[in-house]
Amino acid sequence: MSPTVHEVRNAIRVATGRFERNVEASFTKEELQAICEALEVAVGETGRPSTTRMRRLIRAQVGIAESPETADDSTFRKGDLQAIADELGASSEA
Repeated sequence: MSPTVHEVRNAIRVATGRFERNVEASFTKEELQAICEALEVAVGETGRPSTTRMRRLIRAQVGIAESPETADDSTFRKGDLQAIADELGASSEA
């Protein structure tokens, strides 16, 4: 059986040193920043970059988009999450 979106998000959280969540929730700004760090994405801003910028950078880094400029900045869909998990070597298998 295919893992749920919640299971894939939690696998990504664990792979980036974050805690699993019991409830379904999108990534927080801190979790997006941890994903960027794990993927060695150069955010290039002082302080904390915007969530939309981090999503675009992550999508470009894992090959979902050709560049941050062409990347979607919406919340991640299941296919996006699976690509991120694969890039991180995160397993959502029970």
